[in-house]
Amino acid sequence: MNISKVGEQIKEFNTLNQEGKEVRLSDFKGQKLIVFFYPKASTPGCTAEACSLRDHFDELKSLGYTLLGVSADSPKRQTNFRDKYEFPFDLLADEQHEVINAFGVWGPKKFMGKEYDGIHRVTFVLDENATVTHVVNKVTTKTHGLQLLELLNA
Repeated sequence: MNISKVGEQIKEFNTLNQEGKEVRLSDFKGQKLIVFFYPKASTPGCTAEACSLRDHFDELKSLGYTLLGVSADSPKRQTNFRDKYEFPFDLLADEQHEVINAFGVWGPKKFMGKEYDGIHRVTFVLDENATVTHVVNKVTTKTHGLQLLELLNA
């Protein structure tokens, strides 16, 4: 696993959003991005994290950021997740791991003593040129929106 670091430029990616529409990194050229990776839609930790970001969406947007959530779930599962919790941001259905690999967040994990490969819960902040300005490795799921606001307003 080779997680992207501050100062690194993210390579172009191409995947689908929750509606099956193609999304590329270049679609956001000139925009500041917050890209948050979560293991699986509709699970307790991922729901708490995404809802915290939803609850602070307007504040993050007022700072000039566009939000993108990413997991390896199908477009249908992402649509259900977004619709159920009324997320105002796109969820990328990265079944082919294009975005996951571009940011280097796939790798060995441990859960209840069992080892497996999966998506690491990491959030990246990118500037207008797709350069990483912040990496949040220790995401606090219930207050992630506030965690980001504190980081970005520091």
